[in-house]
Amino acid sequence: MEELYTHTSWRVTAGNEDEFAARWNEWVEWSHRQGLAAQALLLRDLDEPRTFVSFGRWENLSAVRNWRTLAGYQERVARLSEVVESFEPRTLEVVARR
Repeated sequence: MEELYTHTSWRVTAGNEDEFAARWNEWVEWSHRQGLAAQALLLRDLDEPRTFVSFGRWENLSAVRNWRTLAGYQERVARLSEVVESFEPRTLEVVARR
């Protein structure tokens, strides 16, 4: 069975770090109802405090693809875009584990 994750690198505008985290939390709560299979994580870079990384495990590739086409996804990404300079979303599969 495939094990899939979404991963995003975020660069937040100065002074909006707390607002970004609040908006991200709302987005993830909604995403759990759309197929996000496990707890999602938001990590902050200690050396670059405006840089964040998020990831979460999904039920399957179909759930990820469907999630990204929903109007709710677009609305929430638009809200996040108001407080970030850039972001890079990715869909990843596990190919090895040690």
